[in-house]
Amino acid sequence: MPGWDRPAVLALWLRRLLPCLGALVNGCMAQELEPRAYSAAPIGTHFLLATYARLGGDVLTDPSLPITDVNAKIDIFALGYLQVFDLLGRTASVGVVLPYSRANVTGNVFDAPNSVYRAGVGDAYLRLAVNLLGGAAKTPAEFARHPPVSTLGASLTVVAPSGQYHADRLINIGANRWAFKPELGVSVPFGNNWFAESSFGVWFFTANDEFLGSRQRQQSPIAVVQLHGGYQFRPGLWLAADAGFYSGGNTTVDGVRNDDRRTNTRYGLTLSVPLVANWSGKIGVSKGWITRAGGDYKAITLTVQYRWND
Repeated sequence: MPGWDRPAVLALWLRRLLPCLGALVNGCMAQELEPRAYSAAPIGTHFLLATYARLGGDVLTDPSLPITDVNAKIDIFALGYLQVFDLLGRTASVGVVLPYSRANVTGNVFDAPNSVYRAGVGDAYLRLAVNLLGGAAKTPAEFARHPPVSTLGASLTVVAPSGQYHADRLINIGANRWAFKPELGVSVPFGNNWFAESSFGVWFFTANDEFLGSRQRQQSPIAVVQLHGGYQFRPGLWLAADAGFYSGGNTTVDGVRNDDRRTNTRYGLTLSVPLVANWSGKIGVSKGWITRAGGDYKAITLTVQYRWND
C-alpha cells in the first residue's frame, strides 16, 4: 500500500497490544475476590493452604488492531501459610503465598492463528493485617466465649518480583516489578449467622525497566473495592456472595501513554465447608460483569486448608 510504513504501523500495533498481554498471568491476582479477609481469629492460630485456580476467557484488545479472538486459559497452583498473633493487644496476621502458573494464550494476527504457552514460578505475595477496632487479641478459649463483633482492619499486601521473567518475551509469568496494596476493611456480623464485609484498597506499582529488552513499562494505581455478604450455617460452613470493582491501571511504555484504563467489575460466590478435624475446603466461582480492558475471565478456585493452634 503506497505511503504505508509497515514497520512503523506494526510497532504502533505492538505497543497498543502490550498492555493487554504483557501482565496477563500476574495481573489476574489484582482482580481476585476475598471474602472474610477481615474476620477475627484467635491468636496462636496457624493456617496452611493449598489452592488451585482455573481462569479462562477472552482478552479484550483495541478493536482497531489486526488481532482478534485472543483467549487465555490460566492455571494457578499456590501454597500459603498464615499466622495470627498479638500485636500490641490487637489481633494481627501475617501470610505468604507462593504460586506456580501456566498459561495458554491463543489469537489471530492478520487472520493467522498464533499461540503461546508459559509455565513457571509466579511472584510471591506477602500480607500483613491488623484489626484496628473491635479486634482485641484473644486466645482460642477466650475467642470461643465471646460472640462475633464488628471489626475495622488494615492490611498491606506486597508482591515481590520473584517470578519467572524473560525480558525478550511479551507474555511472562512474573511482572518484574514490585506491587503494594494498602487496604482498609470492615466486617460486620448480624446476629450469629449473617455477616457483611467491605474493603477499599489501591494497588501501586514500581516500573519494569526490562520490558521487551530495555523498555520501561509503568502502570498507574488501580483502586479496588470489594463487597461481600453471607450466611454462616455453623462454624466453618458459610456461603458468601461477592462483588469487586476495579478502576485505573493505565500503562505507559517509554513514556508513551496507552488508552487501557481498567473499569472492570466481577461477581461471584464462595462456599466454605468443614471436612474433618482441623481441615476445611473452600470453592469460589466468579466471572466478569463489566470488562473494559484486559482479561474477561470466568474463574473457579479450590482451596484446602489445615488449621492448628499453639
